[in-house]
Amino acid sequence: MKAIAAVDKNWGIGNKGKLLLSIPADMKFFRATTLGKVVVMGRKTLESFPNGKPLKDRVNIVLTRDRAYQKEGTIIVHDMEELQKVLADYDSDDIFVIGGESIYRQMIDLCDEAYITQIDYAYDADAYFPNLEEMDDWELSVEGEEETYYDLCYSFNVYRKK
Repeated sequence: MKAIAAVDKNWGIGNKGKLLLSIPADMKFFRATTLGKVVVMGRKTLESFPNGKPLKDRVNIVLTRDRAYQKEGTIIVHDMEELQKVLADYDSDDIFVIGGESIYRQMIDLCDEAYITQIDYAYDADAYFPNLEEMDDWELSVEGEEETYYDLCYSFNVYRKK
């Protein structure tokens, strides 16, 4: 299983229910990486998408405590046990955890790889990805070339569990 996220200098991922920013190359990378795969997210992440609709051409699994929650085009699960049963039907290499903060925190230990777009700027954030640099069992395995979007510098990096 893998995680995928764009983070700022402080591993921030969002503020007030929205991404910190949208870099076209990052969106293109996310789409290409997850297309045809399984994406696991929380309810708030799903609702942050355009019109609150699931991502096209992917299996959308939503983890929510709300037992009454339903959304066409998604598989709804209510706890980690139920999620594990559903995920058992898929190849682990095809599963991507896509947020938000609580889902990343619950699932990071189940991941063996994380695709992290690291942005060299600190934003005002209220949601964070677990800081892999501070976790002994993770290491930076691929450091991408520095790229720019207007005056922002960022890189596509891959972390792997040791």
